[in-house]
Amino acid sequence: MDSKFEMDMSSGPLFKKIIIYAIPLILTNLLQLLFQAADVVIVGNATNGVNPELAATAVSTTGTITTLVLGLFIGLSVGANVILAHSIGENNLTKARKIVSTSILISIIFGVLLVCLCIPLTKSFLSLINCNEEILPLATTYLQLYFAGLPIILLYNFASSILRAVGDTKRPLIYLAISGVVNVGLNAFCVFVLKLDVEGVAIATIISQAIAATLSVVALIKSNGYSKLDLKNLKIYKDEFIEIVKIGLPSGLQGCIFAISNIFIQADINAFGQAAQSANGLSSQIDGFTYNAMFAMIHTAAVFVSQNYGALNYKRIKLSILYCALTTTVIGMLFATIMYLFRTPLITLLGAKTPETIEIINLRLLMLGSTYFLCGIMDVLASSIRSLGKSLTAMVISLFFCCGVRLLWLATVIKYLWPSLTGIYFVYPLTWLLAILTYIVILIPLLKKIKTRIENKSHL
Repeated sequence: MDSKFEMDMSSGPLFKKIIIYAIPLILTNLLQLLFQAADVVIVGNATNGVNPELAATAVSTTGTITTLVLGLFIGLSVGANVILAHSIGENNLTKARKIVSTSILISIIFGVLLVCLCIPLTKSFLSLINCNEEILPLATTYLQLYFAGLPIILLYNFASSILRAVGDTKRPLIYLAISGVVNVGLNAFCVFVLKLDVEGVAIATIISQAIAATLSVVALIKSNGYSKLDLKNLKIYKDEFIEIVKIGLPSGLQGCIFAISNIFIQADINAFGQAAQSANGLSSQIDGFTYNAMFAMIHTAAVFVSQNYGALNYKRIKLSILYCALTTTVIGMLFATIMYLFRTPLITLLGAKTPETIEIINLRLLMLGSTYFLCGIMDVLASSIRSLGKSLTAMVISLFFCCGVRLLWLATVIKYLWPSLTGIYFVYPLTWLLAILTYIVILIPLLKKIKTRIENKSHL
């Protein structure tokens, strides 16, 4: 291994390594969210002839659409992450470098294809969420500029996923910090000096992502370990591509269908009026801090379970799942409490001004924030099952509860029995809990099978 940056997760003190790995990743996720929130804050406090709350909502409300567009391909980066971690556990350097090469090339190719597909469909995407007519022109401008930067965004996601797979979470944190500072500075310059609105925010985002992507790719080129990107042998390797797709495609489809179900939920929320649309978009910026902190443990579980699965270390597989689930629970409860206690200054900072908008934000933060740890546990279990080679199983369970049950809830309970925002928000913790129970039922026998398989191999 490249001892300076890479981590052997199949030996040594497990919990200590999990924490060492996770802390920079938590900080990375939170910084990324802070920089995204800065887009909303800056544009929401500008006075360039556009209603600041409308401009802020135009930026924040597009998150569901960008998640839909990027979901499939971010899923492929998850597949690359898992397969690369398996190779590291197996000490297979040749295969690892083929995975790196394949990952980088497909990120660029798919990014270009997405640009050609998404820009012409921008207004169609916005119509899916019943985007308010007042917000539509601003949201369209922001999304089209954002879509233009998709090759850069995908390249960064794949490159940083490769670094995480080898245990390097410190350099992605540094690269994000550098690009984030540039992002905030460019936001302020574009909005307050050049008098741009959502255009300035989108341009700043793309430029900052380009900086992070460049730094990450350079790190891969300079590596001498499993994450080495060899430009002389840069090509898509068929076998490695198939493995990436086998793990990543179900994960990506899950993300896309999640986003589709969230679009339907967003559309139902938007039907309650402008205040509901603004509140939901702005409050997602606040409770996003809780989810992004927990999301670090989801990535941590994927890599630790994958490396130890490749190394055939049953005890560390089981403990990795347990430690990550417990840690994400603590993180979820802690961050949700902090976000709720400081909700008033955060709401003001994000530019929410009308009493109705503020009331709805408080409702969402109370109902979702207090139960968000369930989402973290669910995703850790799903990530662990995916890392054990059962990506399709994880997809089916998540989609059944977090898409199927939610859409059924909208069509029946919300339509006929409980037509309210409270009723919509209630379905989230309900489906998280049901999914957790199902994952546990699946995971217990799966771990027993893996234990038996490892024991049989050790006796050969």
